[in-house]
Parts: sequence; structure tokens; C-alpha cells
Amino acid sequence: MLNRVIVMGRLTDNPELRHTASNVPVTSFTLAVERNFASGDERVTDFLDVVAWRNTAEFTSKYFVKGQLVCVEGSIQVRSYTDREGNKRRAWEIVCDHAYFAEGKRDGAPRSNAAAPAPAINNAGANEFSEFEDDSDDLPF
Repeated sequence: MLNRVIVMGRLTDNPELRHTASNVPVTSFTLAVERNFASGDERVTDFLDVVAWRNTAEFTSKYFVKGQLVCVEGSIQVRSYTDREGNKRRAWEIVCDHAYFAEGKRDGAPRSNAAAPAPAINNAGANEFSEFEDDSDDLPF
């Protein structure tokens, strides 16, 4: 059996990081995903619920913002629950294993959580190489 899904869409809101009672990071968000359409047909958008756990939850909440185009890879899960009126309901959601940036960085786009600056490159010892002497007579070819 195979249960894999890959979707690309725009975030409808900023993912918000939460923690379970046992302190496991989790975030949920919704992707607006357009269906394929024939010319002349009206575009239809599906709003898909996504849940991410642990490192993926921390990553998505830190780097993804509302309106951003993202790609999500995971599996489809169905949860059954009873609503406040006592009716049995089912919720379909994508359990995200991996999340990817699907577009380049926007100039001036606000970030909900700014990423840490890149570490400085250590150039110490960069000029410690010696000159190569050409001994081409000793080469075997």
C-alpha cells in the first residue's frame, strides 16, 4: 500500500508553533492549492489542512509566512471525532514529513520570525599554502 502526497500551494496564514503536553513541537497550517483546469474553465482552489511535527514543525513556523508558495510532502491521515453537538465527524489532513521553499526570496517580504544571520567565514590560515614546484619530468604519463 502507498500513502504519499506532494502538494504545492500558498499558506493562508503564518504557521504557529505549539507544544503537546509532553513538549513535542507541532504546527498546523492550511495550503491553498489550485486544481488543474481546462482553458475556459473557472479555477478552483482547495484548502488543505497540514500538520507538521517535531523538527519540521519548528522549521515551518520559523521560516514560512502567509502567502508564501511552499511544497509539502507527506501522507494523508483521517481523524474521527465527535463535535460539540454530538455528531461524528471526520477530518482529512496531510501529515507533513518534509516542507520546501517553492519560490525565491521576495524582496522586502516581512518575516514573522527572522532567521539567524549566516555564520562568518573563518579565513585564518588561508595564506598558508606553499608554491607548487613543476616537476613534470617525474610524471608517469
